[in-house]
Amino acid sequence: MNHDHGMAAPPLSMNGTSGMHYGKKMMMMHMTFFWGKDAEILFSGWPGRRLGGGMYALALIFIFFLAFLVEWISHSRLIKPGGANNVWAGVVQSLLHAVRVGLAYLVMLAVMSFNGGVFLMAIAGHMLGFLLFGSRVFKRNMDILSSEKTSDHLPPMSC
Repeated sequence: MNHDHGMAAPPLSMNGTSGMHYGKKMMMMHMTFFWGKDAEILFSGWPGRRLGGGMYALALIFIFFLAFLVEWISHSRLIKPGGANNVWAGVVQSLLHAVRVGLAYLVMLAVMSFNGGVFLMAIAGHMLGFLLFGSRVFKRNMDILSSEKTSDHLPPMSC
């Protein structure tokens, strides 16, 4: 019994890309990491081949910033402890969690472009963000002790 409903998997080429036909255009998807500025990240045609490497550099900075922002939101104390309104604090905490997860998914989708530069910038953004906001490098001893006692910040991301 045939359950694929007439749809076959796109064939792989010799360079690790898979082709799919959309109308009269052939769209190539990389299945392995590649290096180069001619990539599509997050949106069709972005950064594309416009302005040489300038748009690619802007895309890399954008991915770095997204990853950095995920770490900042993950380790910041935007909700003050001891507030009287737990419902409002819970709503704000939930909204911040949704923003953090949404940004993390955007970074993940960008990495799924299989561009080596995007992958390295995502890792660098997470690393620098964790170094500045999550590690003990810039925390005083009192900050470390107080953060272990209270749980008014967003819970850490876990798998």
